[in-house]
Amino acid sequence: MLYFIPAWYKEREWCENEQSWRVKRMYSEFDDTVKQIQLFHRSGGYDYQIILLGFAPNFRHFLHRQGVYRAPYWSCFDAIQEIRRKKAGVMSFHDLEWPEGIEFLYTPFVVVAMLGKEKYAQIDFAEDGNPIWVEFYRNDTLIRRDLFDDRGFTSSIVYYEDGQPVYQDYLTENGLRKFRRYYQDGRVEINERCPGYLLECQEIRETRQFSRMVYENIERVICEVLVSYLELTDDQDVFCIAMHNLHAGLLGQALKDKKRILSFYNDRYQFEENPDTLLMIQSADYMVVDSKDNAKKLQRMVQIPAGRLKAIPPYDTRVDEGISLQSGLQKLLLAVDGMDSAVFGEAIRILGGYLPQKKGVRVHLFTREARYDSKQRLLKRTQDELAKNGMPEEWAGEAANDVVSENGLEEDGKIPVFFVPEQCVDELSVSKCMREQWLLIDLREVPELYLQINAISFGIPQIVRKKTEFVIDGGNGVILDKPGGLPRVLDYYLDGLEHWNEAKIYSYEISKRYTTERLLEMWGEVMDSVG
Repeated sequence: MLYFIPAWYKEREWCENEQSWRVKRMYSEFDDTVKQIQLFHRSGGYDYQIILLGFAPNFRHFLHRQGVYRAPYWSCFDAIQEIRRKKAGVMSFHDLEWPEGIEFLYTPFVVVAMLGKEKYAQIDFAEDGNPIWVEFYRNDTLIRRDLFDDRGFTSSIVYYEDGQPVYQDYLTENGLRKFRRYYQDGRVEINERCPGYLLECQEIRETRQFSRMVYENIERVICEVLVSYLELTDDQDVFCIAMHNLHAGLLGQALKDKKRILSFYNDRYQFEENPDTLLMIQSADYMVVDSKDNAKKLQRMVQIPAGRLKAIPPYDTRVDEGISLQSGLQKLLLAVDGMDSAVFGEAIRILGGYLPQKKGVRVHLFTREARYDSKQRLLKRTQDELAKNGMPEEWAGEAANDVVSENGLEEDGKIPVFFVPEQCVDELSVSKCMREQWLLIDLREVPELYLQINAISFGIPQIVRKKTEFVIDGGNGVILDKPGGLPRVLDYYLDGLEHWNEAKIYSYEISKRYTTERLLEMWGEVMDSVG
């Protein structure tokens, strides 16, 4: 059996990051574990299971969003709370106990419960329409929040004083308090009326007693229950761990006698001077990283034999024609997140001098920052650079007409917009944006892996600052160490279709190395090495 231990946490808390549908998603849910589970889920080549360590009452909806709704899993908090239900269930807020005279006001975003002229409660909903929590108020001050499980019951209750959380009760599916966690010191108190937890592993189902009634923190509770569960697994089982600082120390102890694959993704795991986690890395059976660049970085930090380290991209290539040829514009995607300020300024200056000479060319300033004012801040930054170089600030704007005349003026004589902000947080919106692009420009020290894979899938030429395994210089793109060469390279791909089509053909050849089938083969090699 292959067990995946993901790092799907809300920052450094042992809980999910579920949010109301009315709030803009501030992060991407996709990571290496999502892709790994998708691969194994669709192939059916290995028996696998997810081990979920955090509190996640909406986990079924998360799996549904990732396309793996029926993926098997074991939840540590389900074991602690003795929850046996597995399937999502229907729950209506009308079924809750409400005082006599309550009135519900339906707004476009939430449902507000009014008792007389006072706001009594507010119900928030998830993307699927199920209630995820209800907040109760007294004198317009928050006093309680009930968190609902997507299987149809109240899972937890947070109590507040002066608007601040004081403690949180975690409940069984029948509404009995299982344990209480205090926010001030993290202390956990087990309810003496139900001092056991439920263990289910394959055909085994048993109840064990907690070793103590009071714990210093929730991590101690998770560790005890996890260790008990691991006792029921086989010696030949393999554990694929998404490396994360929150659980690295805990898993280093709990899995020290198990076969382990450590998975590193982006900068999720920050190396710390922790002997337990360093020992865990050094003693792991295998390590998987998302790129060759990160493999070299890991090798510099920790000496790892070459035979125990492999770079497997967390994204697969899928040949897609895109729609860039259908537009009257040639759109250039310029990735700006984390770009050196001097490089950004030089790129804007060079592009500002180049674009007015071209007809129908526009730069899309690409950011994955999720802040509500990200686009405005990016525009202001671009406008400042334009003004500093004696160019019209109006060249950077929110919207632009798709037809620009040869003299750089729009048909109605207005100043054209050459720079447009493009904000894409999740992978779906990134792919949608990339479908329309003519060219990808990523002049950062470390180009974004997902953008590069997308560019290969859509056959889009890439201009990058440093060599990567996804760009062949002169093939599917150009390696450009200094922005000064941009006009020459842009002319190469914008003036006619010959070189653009050559890059497309090269991209399709590269894409064969990173298909779903090839990624599965790579993982098969890892499993054979560990087994």
